[in-house]
Amino acid sequence: MKVIFLADVKGKGKKGETKNVSEGYARNYLIPNQLAVEATQGNLKNLEAQKKSQQKKADEELDQAKAYKEELEALTIEIKAKSGEGGRLFGAISTKQIAETLKKMKKKVDKRKIMLDDPIRALGYTNVPIKIHPEVIATVKVHVVEEK
Repeated sequence: MKVIFLADVKGKGKKGETKNVSEGYARNYLIPNQLAVEATQGNLKNLEAQKKSQQKKADEELDQAKAYKEELEALTIEIKAKSGEGGRLFGAISTKQIAETLKKMKKKVDKRKIMLDDPIRALGYTNVPIKIHPEVIATVKVHVVEEK
């Protein structure tokens, strides 16, 4: 019997796939537990429509992420910090401080999306990558200045 999976079933198929399974397995387990539906013409058309709408939504999200990347890359974030001799900071600039500064600038970025390997420990400009979307990474300039 040909079925369309509504959810991932370990060892059988993933959500949205159309596969042949034994009739007993489909009638007694998959369909009653709403893990799959029979692959009729109507159900196949619904599946195609869902895939198209999901693809359209994913494309829109990608376009929005690219536009947001342009906005972020145009910015220069300025953070003030206390420093000692040679431009070394007493503390360090973390992803949390960068996220808070962006929030004050009306740009919302989750601190976990800021891909900073080590905290910034020196004065000057640093390029910080921010993962906006799985396929879009923006590079923002962070300027650390001495607090007087």
